[in-house]
This record gives sequence, C-alpha cells and structure tokens, in this order.
Amino acid sequence: MSEIYASAKVEAQAQFYDLDPMNVVWHGHYAKFFELARCAVLEKIGYGYAQMEKSGYAWPVIDMHTRYIQPITLNQDIIIHADIVECEFRLKILYEIRDKETDKRLCKGHTEQVAVNWQTKEMELASPSILLEKLGVSL
Repeated sequence: MSEIYASAKVEAQAQFYDLDPMNVVWHGHYAKFFELARCAVLEKIGYGYAQMEKSGYAWPVIDMHTRYIQPITLNQDIIIHADIVECEFRLKILYEIRDKETDKRLCKGHTEQVAVNWQTKEMELASPSILLEKLGVSL
C-alpha cells in the first residue's frame, strides 16, 4: 500500500443531467466526481488551483484511470474519497466512490498530474518544493 500524504472526501448526488440513455451516470461524468474530491484534497493542504497559479505552476492531468464497479443512478447519494499517494515526481491521487447509504464501492480510479512552469510552459522533471512543503514532505 502506498503512503497517504493527504486525504479528503466529498459528498455528491447524481443528477438527471449526469445520466446516459441507460439511466445510469454516463462514464465521462466520473471525471467530474474525481475533480470534486481532487479540489477538496488540494484545498485541504492549501494548494488549490489559485495557489498553484500563484506559485508559478500548472498541474495538468496527464493520465486518468477509472474502474467502474457498480453504476451510479439518479439521485443516488455518493461519497468520493481522494488520497494523495505520490508527490516526488508527479502528483498521483487515488479515488474511490462509495454509496453513502450502503458504503458499497461503486468506482475506483486514479489521476496523475505533473508540474508545468506557467511562464516557460515546460514540464518539470521533479515536483516543485512548494508541493512538498504543503504536504510536509522533506526529501
């Protein structure tokens, strides 16, 4: 198991506009649910998107993996967990979506992000010290 540097969870509810013709949440909307939890964990450490920009870095998602286990349905209350598990060369966040009432796992996945210098638009080969400081990591 990976070390967890920071965690957060958020609650959401599947809405009509999230559904596909089969009346379950369309697979593309899971990225939105991951984003809700990603923002929560980044804000929790004091390094949300506004702070990233002020520090001189953008953090684009370069990879996303989603494993669909059970469909999410209309008005289903869910809890989305996010754990930062890597930070030295990239930012890797694990996600898990669970049903709020039953705690049944519905989906899991991860994203990987890398630091890009706002001015030069070049990718950094290691995470900037600002991220490590926010996570309390010393290398």
